[in-house]
Amino acid sequence: MSAGTKPENSQDTPQKTLQNAMRKPARLRFPRRLTPYVFAFYMASIMAFLMCLVITVAEFGVDEHYMENVKNAYRVAMPAAFFCVLIVRPVVARLVAWTVHPH
Repeated sequence: MSAGTKPENSQDTPQKTLQNAMRKPARLRFPRRLTPYVFAFYMASIMAFLMCLVITVAEFGVDEHYMENVKNAYRVAMPAAFFCVLIVRPVVARLVAWTVHPH
């Protein structure tokens, strides 16, 4: 018997099952039909944050209010980026299909 395997005749007690459940948090999974929205959310979140970092440093420099300014810009940029990604994603997918060899 190798390490980490249980004997065939042993069964987990309810206490061990509860301990295992408490150690492994449930993972949130969305249905496949929501893929475009999940993609748009992740893409918009990351890109809006990065752009807010860059634009804020270009406009105001880095001072004691830098992250506060980034946060204020992000409040506007993230929702706008989300809807823009939803609109632009199909166009970009077509452009990629036209410019990339299929094989």
